[in-house]
Amino acid sequence: MTVYKKLQEARILLQNTQLTKSGRNKFAGYEYFNLGDFLPQIQVICKTVGLCGVISFDNSMAYLQINDIEDGTSIMFTSPMSSASLKGCHDVQNLGAVQTYLRRYLWTNAFEIVEHDVLDENTDVTQPVKKSEAVTVTTVTSKAKEPSLTINAEGSTVKVNKPLSGSAGEFQMKITAKPDGDPTDWLELVKTSAFMLLDLAGSEEDVMIIFKRNKVIFDEVKATDPEFFKGIMAKFTETTNKFKE
Repeated sequence: MTVYKKLQEARILLQNTQLTKSGRNKFAGYEYFNLGDFLPQIQVICKTVGLCGVISFDNSMAYLQINDIEDGTSIMFTSPMSSASLKGCHDVQNLGAVQTYLRRYLWTNAFEIVEHDVLDENTDVTQPVKKSEAVTVTTVTSKAKEPSLTINAEGSTVKVNKPLSGSAGEFQMKITAKPDGDPTDWLELVKTSAFMLLDLAGSEEDVMIIFKRNKVIFDEVKATDPEFFKGIMAKFTETTNKFKE
């Protein structure tokens, strides 16, 4: 068989395999395949039909070369390299995240794995695409004379209460966002709000209060993007250490 014939046979074998999607996007309400959901099955199938996939990267491209281990012929799948800027991560960790994503996309393309079509479901072709408005921050004073910070972005509002000495305020974040809003925008709003509160903290106890009073929000961040959650938690650690010095 040629490498093309073997690859097609491998695709059919994978298609007849029961795969389970372990990834879930809570905001858009869909599930997706993680690399571990299909790669072990692909490796077994490739061994059965006589194929071997080799992934490599350079500064501009990612490559998946599918090789016929019997006659040495091959097929090359490529993807442009990208970048990541995960909060609280080193450059090497960001590189690792990019490579993991690209590995998933390359194998998905090579084996024609059907994924959820996010773009079609979240794009209204009857309406022009709007650019996200820049986040603005203003300071206001309530009737109770308790200062607060209000953040406004497209379709979203965040109110951060700053407690006065002896007041009942307890560093509470109140977030209202569009149900169909961009998860990235929502995450950035949460991060901005949390960082603002941490800047207002005057002690380790304040830092703990900020976390406890907003734990439900932070749990949602963790479920949505674990790496983004780590970045926010790194700021908590940094602020706590500042009071220990």
